[in-house]
Amino acid sequence: MLVNEDIKLDYSDVLIRPKRSTMSSRGEVNLERTHTFLWSKKKWTGIPIMSANMDTVGTPAMHNVLSKYNLVTCPARHYLKKNPEKFKKRQSNICWLGGIDDISKLSKTSGGFIGLDVANGYTIKFVDAVKKLRKKCPNATIVAGNVVTADMTQELILAGADIVKVGIGPGSVCTTRIKTGIGYPQLSAVIECADAAHGLDAHIIADGGCTSSGDIVKAFAGGADFVMIGGMLAGHDECKGKVEDGFMKFYGMASESAMNKHGNHNSYRGTEGKTVVVKYRGKADDTVKDILSGIRSACTYVGANKLKTLSKCTTFVRVNNTHNKIFGEE
Repeated sequence: MLVNEDIKLDYSDVLIRPKRSTMSSRGEVNLERTHTFLWSKKKWTGIPIMSANMDTVGTPAMHNVLSKYNLVTCPARHYLKKNPEKFKKRQSNICWLGGIDDISKLSKTSGGFIGLDVANGYTIKFVDAVKKLRKKCPNATIVAGNVVTADMTQELILAGADIVKVGIGPGSVCTTRIKTGIGYPQLSAVIECADAAHGLDAHIIADGGCTSSGDIVKAFAGGADFVMIGGMLAGHDECKGKVEDGFMKFYGMASESAMNKHGNHNSYRGTEGKTVVVKYRGKADDTVKDILSGIRSACTYVGANKLKTLSKCTTFVRVNNTHNKIFGEE
């Protein structure tokens, strides 16, 4: 048994210090990034924010909205198995994610990214699956995760991943940390895994833990190349589900709701997710605009005229409180 007493941080533990800027408007900020991937050698240009591959938010309708802004959609996994043709628009901005048993289906998809998405990316079986997918799809841009430490980030990259997905337990409808006691504060995970990946000319996705555009900013400032969001996109017209009394259902993919829908019950597996209701929020278009506005505004506060330079302009300040909660949360 070891105890690591180094300070580890979540997004709620820091703010970003403002700096003198020559910029006069947030309209001057370029949020698009161009990434060239280690193994596939492909280039991708867009705004590197992704919808999570969850039933309620990884929908064709959500993809239609995100595509307008050059964002990425990760379709819910059941579309990979039954209806991949529903995602026709902007194939380069689609990231198909499946489990180890979905390698054959992933190899048949066309478009942007493919990847292996499991709760525990630390097993030898998973590393071997990444190697198998790379061998089967040598020219594909491959995502693999989830992990939260530098050593495993590098191992997945060396196994053939172009992009490593980072995050264990930070999601709003994930209960892994409660059920297992396993996890890692998300901002520190992003900083450490980004450093490890960038040293090998690879990339990471910060997956989970963002509750506002400010958290997305902190993820990018910490070195994330992509940021994946789920709860922030829940409750919209484009989500799967009914509006009842002004609320919509939102659930984790390891929840009882997901298991009942997809038949994932077995004798040894319990739930590690929950089902909640969120306020109905109308069209996703308005939320996306608000998110992008917040990121542009942050860039003007630190003098970054493009998203690429945000991390170089960032100084994090540890705090006890990030904002005034007297009238509740937004």
